[in-house]
Amino acid sequence: MPSGYALWTASAVHLHYQTNDYQTNDYQTTMLKAFLKTMRPTQWAKNIFLFTALVFDRKLTHLSPMLTTLAGAALFSLLASAVYVINDIADIESDRQHPQKRYRPIPAGELPLPAAWIGAGGLIAISLSGAYTLSPAFLVISLLYLALNLTYSKWLKHIPILDVMILASFYVIRVTAGVTLINVRRFSPWLYVVTTLFALFIGFGKRRAELALSTAEAQQHRRSLDGYTLPLLDQLITIVSGTTIVAYSLYTFSAPNLPENNAMMLTIPFVLYGLFRYLYLLQIGKGGAPEEIAFSDRPLQAAIIMWGLSILLIFYIF
Repeated sequence: MPSGYALWTASAVHLHYQTNDYQTNDYQTTMLKAFLKTMRPTQWAKNIFLFTALVFDRKLTHLSPMLTTLAGAALFSLLASAVYVINDIADIESDRQHPQKRYRPIPAGELPLPAAWIGAGGLIAISLSGAYTLSPAFLVISLLYLALNLTYSKWLKHIPILDVMILASFYVIRVTAGVTLINVRRFSPWLYVVTTLFALFIGFGKRRAELALSTAEAQQHRRSLDGYTLPLLDQLITIVSGTTIVAYSLYTFSAPNLPENNAMMLTIPFVLYGLFRYLYLLQIGKGGAPEEIAFSDRPLQAAIIMWGLSILLIFYIF
């Protein structure tokens, strides 16, 4: 029979290791949540642009192209998340001085730098290897996106005008990536033009919102804002919004692979309202990151949904 002391000692040792296991599991769970937060899942909505070729080439109902595009969007999301993690690592000191960004997991100390680096490397490895499996051309586009993102984060984001043009190029790269994933019959160049102009519109709109929110504070944390003024941004937004409307209108009746009855012109009012709604939100001080507005503003969501439904009806039903 073991003595009472031996039993008590064995129980204490077991409880000690069990407690350590619980603490380890809790720590790992906390780090995993912090890493997922750093990955910015809400930003994955931007990868809907990869579906442009699938939708406008009328292959949305084809299973193989659909699955391939879904896989490409997932891989692109992981690659974008890796960039966000690397950016947070590089900006850790400045983010700690920012009133909002200091609560991000890396500057807040919730996600250790070694774990962040390992996670970012794993995301890049998974996304690039998967990209090569889907298409060598898709791999090239993914590498271009990664290189341009890192260059932007290091240098180009501090250069006024050019910073927004680079951001706009990321949307065009997404559209191009979608084209490389499927066998496109006729993809209108107008869609590249419209994507570029629309991306410039929301890019300059985001800069205006940042500048209007707090000029002094914004300039302290984003050097490129030193080269902007509200009148300049208003002029740039006016130019790109007008040309976006013209370019999209020209697409609706002059691009190939469209219905001969010019039914696509019926989608123009939804585009007009969406642009005007975003301008309205900017002017009343509720503008900001496009993904945030898209998830929060009901009228804008309604315009996007109606535009999408009209596209589906025109392309796939009538």
